[in-house]
Amino acid sequence: MKRKKGFALLIIATGLIIPLTVINRHYVDEKYGNTDGYWQSTAKNIDIWANKEFRATWNARLVQAIEVDGVIIYPYKFGVDGETISSALGKNQLMGTLTVEGEKLVRILNRLEKDHCILWINYELGEWVDPR
Repeated sequence: MKRKKGFALLIIATGLIIPLTVINRHYVDEKYGNTDGYWQSTAKNIDIWANKEFRATWNARLVQAIEVDGVIIYPYKFGVDGETISSALGKNQLMGTLTVEGEKLVRILNRLEKDHCILWINYELGEWVDPR
C-alpha cells in the first residue's frame, strides 16, 4: 500500500510542476512586471533537485574512474547539495572522467551555450580541485 500511495503522490506532484510553473509566472509578472530569467531560474532549481535526487544514476552512467600514469583518478561525484548537474559535469569534464554518455550530454548542453558546463562550475560546492 505504501508503494502505491508514494507512486500516486509522485504522479500528482510531477503533474503539477508545469501547470503551476506557468500559473506562477503569471503572478510574478503581475506583481513585479518582469519575468526576465524566470524560466532559467526554474530550470536551475529543477536541475539542482535532479542532481541530488538522481545521483546514483548520474554516478553510474555519466562518470568513471580513469588511470593516468599508474594513478587512479576517481570522478567527482554527483549529488552535492545545491549543485547543478552542469557544475558536476564541468568538473568531470576538466578531470577527463566523463563516460561516452557524459560527453554526449555535455555536447548537447554546449549547443545551448558554448562551454556551458565549464562556465557553470560552482567552485564553492563539493570537494574538488581544479586540475587546470
